[in-house]
Amino acid sequence: MAGLRRRLVKRRIRIRRTRGRRLRRALVVLLALLANLVGAAVVAYHLTKIPEPHPETAMQSTVFVDDHGDYLGRRGPVDRQEIPLSQVPRHVQEAVIAAENRSFRTDTGISPRAIARAAWATVSGGDRQGGSTITQQYVKNALLSPEQTLSRKAREALISIKLDRTRSKDEILQGYLNTVYFGRGAAGIQSAARNYFGVDAKDLTVSQGAALASVINIPSYYEKAGSDPKVTAKLVDRWEWVLDAMAHSGAITSAQRAGARFPAFRFYPPGDTDGQRQYLIDAAASEAADRLGITEDQLARGGYTVRTTFDLTAQDATAELAADGTEKKTGEKTREKTAEEKAADAKAGGKKRAEVKTTGDVRVHTAVVALVPGDGAVRVLYGGADYASQPFNDARDGAVEAGTALQPFSGMKLLAPLTDLTRTAAPTPLRLASAYATAAAHGVYATPYTVAKITRAGRTLYEAHPRTRTAMTRADAGMVAKLLYGRLDAAPATRTGAAGLRTLWQTTYDEHLTLTVALFAEHPAKGKKAALPAPLPYTAGSRSLSVSEGVWSKIVGTAEGHDPAAEPNPGLPTGQTKPILATR
Repeated sequence: MAGLRRRLVKRRIRIRRTRGRRLRRALVVLLALLANLVGAAVVAYHLTKIPEPHPETAMQSTVFVDDHGDYLGRRGPVDRQEIPLSQVPRHVQEAVIAAENRSFRTDTGISPRAIARAAWATVSGGDRQGGSTITQQYVKNALLSPEQTLSRKAREALISIKLDRTRSKDEILQGYLNTVYFGRGAAGIQSAARNYFGVDAKDLTVSQGAALASVINIPSYYEKAGSDPKVTAKLVDRWEWVLDAMAHSGAITSAQRAGARFPAFRFYPPGDTDGQRQYLIDAAASEAADRLGITEDQLARGGYTVRTTFDLTAQDATAELAADGTEKKTGEKTREKTAEEKAADAKAGGKKRAEVKTTGDVRVHTAVVALVPGDGAVRVLYGGADYASQPFNDARDGAVEAGTALQPFSGMKLLAPLTDLTRTAAPTPLRLASAYATAAAHGVYATPYTVAKITRAGRTLYEAHPRTRTAMTRADAGMVAKLLYGRLDAAPATRTGAAGLRTLWQTTYDEHLTLTVALFAEHPAKGKKAALPAPLPYTAGSRSLSVSEGVWSKIVGTAEGHDPAAEPNPGLPTGQTKPILATR
C-alpha cells in the first residue's frame, strides 16, 4: 500500500515537471495547424476567380411601351431588364438592405454566423438555413449553382470576400437588384416594379419599395399578395418591419414612416396574355429588329425598351368596340346595299341583287388603322380580336377588297410608293389609310412606323424621324380635299367605300389624324374545308360607324391640351382644321 502511494506521488511530480513541455508541444501543433489552415485559405483565396454570371442571368427581356410610356408587353426568355443603380431610388435600395442585410454597407461580404449555421445544417441534415449577406446571395444566385454542399458554401464565402474587396458596394448592390427573384416571374427590380405596380423602378414610392423588398424573403408565397388575404396580411407585417428598420436607421424620416400606406398590388395571376396586344408587339418587334440590324430573337434577349407609337388607351377602346358582335350566327340578313351600289345596279340595267341569308356561321373581321398624316406614326393597329386563335394581322397584312374605297384617287398621277394603288384590287388597311393620310398632308407620303425610340440601360440606340416623300401633286391632293368643303362645318364624318356586299370601308381624316376601318366577313374554316367569303350582316354599317366614331373621339377628344387650330399641317389649306369627310 505504501509502495503504491509512492508511485502515485512520483507520477504526479513527473506530470508537473513535464506539463509545460507538453503544453508547448500542443501549442506548436495547434499553431502549425492554424498556419496550414490560414495558408490553405490564403492560397485558395488567391486561386479563386470570380466567375462570369450564369448565361441565364445575363439574358434579359425586351419591354414594349406605348407612346405615353404605359406598359404594353414583353418578349424574351426571362422577365428581366438590367438597369443602373442610379435608376433605383435610394429609398428602394435602403429598403432591400433593411430587409435582407442591414450590415451590408460595412460587412466584409460574409456572415460567419450564417455560414456556421448553414454548415451545421448541411452536416446534420437539418433544415436549410438563411441569413446570407446580400453579397453571398448575389454570388449564389448569379455566379454559382444553388446546390447545398460544404464545398459550394466554402467557395461562395471565398468569392464573396473577394468580390467585396475588389468591387464597390454599389456595384454589388446593382448586380443583386438586377438578378434577385421577386416572384411573378420577375427577376430584377425593374421587372418586379412593372409586374407588381405597373411602373418603372425609378418611380417606386417608399411604400412600394418596402413592399418589394419584403417579397424577396419568400417570393413564391408573397407574389399572391393583393389577391390572397392571408398572404397579404403576412406581407403587411413584414412590410411594417422593414419600414421600422428604415426609420430607425435614418433611411426615411419619421414623417415618411407615419404617412406610409401599404400599396395596392396589380391583380395576380394576370389574365390571358395572348390577346389583342400581341399584334402590336409583333409589328413593333419586327420593325425594332430591322432598325437595329439584328434578329427578332436577339432583340427579345437583349434587354431593350421599345417605345412604340401606339396609343394604348385608344387601342383598348378599339378592341372593345370591335369585339361587339364579332360573331354573327346562321340566318342573319346581309347588309343593305349602299346608294352607290344601287346606282351601279341601275347603270348595269336595273338588275337587283336579292337580299340573301347566310348559310352558316359568319365571322366578321374588323381591321382598324389610325396614323398621323405627314408623320407616319401609327396610333392604332387593330388586326384581330384574339391573337391566340388568329395570329395573322388583318390591319397590317390583310388584303381586303377595296371597291369604291379607292375612287377618290382614280385618274390621279400617283408617285411611289402609291404608284399602283388604284390598280390594287385588295390593299391592306394600313396602305389605304396611308393613301388618305397622304391627301391630308397635301401630297406628302409618310412611311408608317410603329417604333418611336429604342433604349437599353438608359442609352438611346434609335430614335425615329419621319421618312417622307411626295407621292401625289399638291393639286391632286387638293382635289381630294375640295370634295370635302361642302361638309366643312359638319362633325367628323366618314368616306364610305365597298366591294359589293363583301367589304365595307370607312375613312375619317383631318390634318392630325387618319382613321380607316375595314370590315369583311367569311364562313370560318371547318375541318378540311377552307374559309370562304361571306356577305356582311346588315348591322355592318352601324357597327363600322360606331367603331370609327368611338376611336376618333378617344384619340382626338381625350388628347390632353390638344388644340387642332394651334397645330397647322402643311398638307391642308390654311385654316383647315376640322375632320375631313371624303365623300363619294
